[in-house]
Amino acid sequence: MLTKRIIACLDVKEGRVVKGVQFEQLRDAGDPAELAAAHSRAGADEVVMLDISATHEKRATLADTVRRTARQLFIPFTVGGGIRSLDDAICVFEAGADKISVNSAALADPSLITRIAERYGSQAVIVAIDAKRINGEARFEAYVSGGRDATGRDAVAWAREAEERGAGEILLTSMDRDGTCIGFDCELTLACTEALHIPVIASGGGGDTQSFVDVFQRGKADAALAASIFHFGLHSLADLKRELRSAGIPVRWPC
Repeated sequence: MLTKRIIACLDVKEGRVVKGVQFEQLRDAGDPAELAAAHSRAGADEVVMLDISATHEKRATLADTVRRTARQLFIPFTVGGGIRSLDDAICVFEAGADKISVNSAALADPSLITRIAERYGSQAVIVAIDAKRINGEARFEAYVSGGRDATGRDAVAWAREAEERGAGEILLTSMDRDGTCIGFDCELTLACTEALHIPVIASGGGGDTQSFVDVFQRGKADAALAASIFHFGLHSLADLKRELRSAGIPVRWPC
C-alpha cells in the first residue's frame, strides 16, 4: 500500500520563511535552511520551498537560498516561485532542487510544463494551483501572482490540462483555508483527485490531526502540505504521524 506523505512547506520572502493567513498578514518564521533541516529530522517526507514574492517582483528564485537549503536535506526537495522558463528551471535544479513547482508561468504558457517534463521527467514537475471558491459554491477559480490575480480559469479544468501537458503532481492550495488551521477544503481536493490520474498534494488549512485524516479519507489526497502548525510548534510531525497511523492512514514512520 502506498503511504500518504506529509510535506513541510517553507514560504520564503526576501530569504526568510514567512507565514500568514489567506496569503496576507505575513509574519517571520525563521531561516529556510534551518527549518528545512528541522522538518527533515522530525520526519517530514518532503520539503517544499516557495519564493512567494518572486513572480510579483518579476525576478528569479533566490538561488543561494535554494543551495543552502538543499545542502541540509536528504529527502525530496521542491522549489517554486519565479520559474518562468526552462532556463530558470535548469538553474533551480542545478542549485539542488529535486523537483520544481510552476504556477503563474505555466498558466501564461502551458507548453512550459511540457518542455521541463521532456528534459527532467514528469516526476520532477509539480504544477501549483491556488484556488478560491466562487461565491461560496462548489466551483473554484485559479489565481496567480501569489494569489493576487484571478485568471477566470476553472481550477479543476486547469489541473486536468496540466496533467495532459506533462505535470507529475498537482500542488493544490485552498486560498480560503490558507493559514487558518481550520481544516483542508476536502471538497476542492476531492474534485481534483477524482478528475486526475496523478498525485494531488492538498494545501491550505491543515490544523489538528482530524483535518489530515479528513483530507486523506474524504479528499483522497496523496499528500498533505502544512506550514503554520509545524513552524510555530503547534503540532509535532512524529505525533501527527503516530495519530494518523492509529486512524488507519498509512504513513512512513520517522527514522
